Amino acid sequence: MKIQQQEFEQNQLKYMIRSAEENDALVLSELRVKIDGETENLDREPGEAYIDEAGFKQLIKKDTEKQCNLFLVVEVNNKIVGFSRCEGSELKRLAHKVEFGICVLKEFWGYGIGRNLLDESLKWADSTGIRKVTLSVLETNVTAIELYKKFGFEIEGILKNDKLLSDGQYYHTLIMGRLYEKM
Repeated sequence: MKIQQQEFEQNQLKYMIRSAEENDALVLSELRVKIDGETENLDREPGEAYIDEAGFKQLIKKDTEKQCNLFLVVEVNNKIVGFSRCEGSELKRLAHKVEFGICVLKEFWGYGIGRNLLDESLKWADSTGIRKVTLSVLETNVTAIELYKKFGFEIEGILKNDKLLSDGQYYHTLIMGRLYEKM
């Protein structure tokens, strides 16, 4: 599905959030590998579960056509610096919910990009009949956890010793969910 693009400004940084387009595919492929190398908050090491240009084109096409999916990108000065996805299911028992995920280049943290990607995704979900948005977040990503709580997400479960990080220690993954307010 697509949304109407929105413009934002925070801390003198202007950026736009819009729906992903197929011609973004190569940049998204390269960006994902770069972001994976900047933080251990995500599931992958750089290059793991690699999605090439063709793979991103397929994802964008699918997400644009399906009512239960949304793929957003963030542009700063015509350069994509982050993205988010909501992925739903066409199975009747799961059709009421989507899973949210997000990636933003580290140099653009602190500009409200994650907050605005989440806000736009939740507005879309609420307007399309989605009743629940879920996500997973590493226990050490306190900033993200606090943001999610501000948007009504609650911790629904903990996957203990779920991720092995570079320090050789295991960390928990929190499963969080937000129910549609008018259920």
